[in-house]
Amino acid sequence: MTSVPATHPDLLASLTRSVTEGMPSTIAELATLVRTASVSWDGFDPETVVRSADAVAALATDLGVFDSVQIARAPKAGTDDLGQPAVLATRAAKNGRPTIMLYAHHDVQPPGDDSGWDSPPFEPTVRGDRLYGRGAADDKAGVMAHMAAIRTLVEVAGSDFDLGLVLFIEGEEEFGSKSFGNFLQQHRAELEADVIVVADSNNWTTEIPALTVGLRGNVTFKLTVETLEHASHSGMFGGAVPDAMLAGIRLLSTLHDDAGSVAVAGLVGRDTDTPPYDEAQLRLETGLLDGVSPIGTGSILDRIWSKPAITVTGIDAPTVVAASNTLAPSVSVKVSVRVAPGQPAEEALAAIEAHIATHTPFGARVTMSDVDLGDPFLVDTAGWGVAEAKRAMAEAWDAEPVEAGIGGSIPFISELTEVFPEAQILVTGVEDPDSRAHSPNESLHLGVFRKAVLTEAILLARLNERA
Repeated sequence: MTSVPATHPDLLASLTRSVTEGMPSTIAELATLVRTASVSWDGFDPETVVRSADAVAALATDLGVFDSVQIARAPKAGTDDLGQPAVLATRAAKNGRPTIMLYAHHDVQPPGDDSGWDSPPFEPTVRGDRLYGRGAADDKAGVMAHMAAIRTLVEVAGSDFDLGLVLFIEGEEEFGSKSFGNFLQQHRAELEADVIVVADSNNWTTEIPALTVGLRGNVTFKLTVETLEHASHSGMFGGAVPDAMLAGIRLLSTLHDDAGSVAVAGLVGRDTDTPPYDEAQLRLETGLLDGVSPIGTGSILDRIWSKPAITVTGIDAPTVVAASNTLAPSVSVKVSVRVAPGQPAEEALAAIEAHIATHTPFGARVTMSDVDLGDPFLVDTAGWGVAEAKRAMAEAWDAEPVEAGIGGSIPFISELTEVFPEAQILVTGVEDPDSRAHSPNESLHLGVFRKAVLTEAILLARLNERA
């Protein structure tokens, strides 16, 4: 069991009862948030994100515990353009109690092709024990977990509690958190906290919770390959003149070895102790087709959590329908690199640049643009905050939590640690392996949601009693 004392049975019973009784209204409020299509990407109606921020601010105000609730924007990095609206609510600590920041984001991914959904993406729909809809899990459930946990604390401890609270609900996490750094600087004093809970991750299963302790970083960029001043007839000159598609394919093929492992010198990974996870589970969770083998070497979770990965996520080239018998003069691709914990993103970028410079075939011209960096993150698991979180999880789930890594990236966490180096970071979440965040039929397991709310309510109540 976890290394801190158990929660008093009477307090635990009161918290459990309050969370359970409040779930119908909490789910109804979540459904209302899901109906607002708050996609923060360029090309989508920005007013939907404004309406979503208004709704979140109203929920925070209705809790009646904050000294201040505001909707604020900050300039995007390197520009004067304002980012999407975030909600910031604060309550000062009293009598020597700690302050806890609760982070989530109210913006969502684009829905994609509606034909991939079994119900409309912005019409929350319950089927079985799951609530379906874009943002139902990522991350409007995180928003409502915070709201419901605070509401539970008020019902059990009263509104005059001593714990300091900061509620920070971002509005552009799904579009790169472009104003995040400036927002932290503008509101540094208001955001200061002893513990920061980032409710934007996964649980191990629907029955076993997880505390995320490692996150890969990211390097993304657009790579353009050019070989000709203009398109030429493939029949007239093919076989003597390298087209950009050939050069691009040859270059991209050097990024991996025959096993599918990353083959870029200077991109580093590590082997760690990981929980049991076999190929059958990988196939179940990813939809890997029969006959298609996994890639890489080492344990599967090491490949996902602790080693680099490179994926080509988009190609600008003539479509099959529009193809003609010509040698393409240029091709552009979008490349996503996941950086293993422990390696700075700048160092990874330098390794990639060096690899491209030495592996470009036929003397083709290559340019890298639209570069975006995010550092990886490792949690210091020795702090009292981690022990308190594990205790809360164990009591809410009746199961010991797993310390897990995440193959994806949450780059702003490294920014939080830079601005608030003394704060303890706890990466929690409301998702499970079947949530399919970012994909069609995204969903929230309602049993997991209840346990996530109870976990946070227990944590708040315990910190409210902690000197």
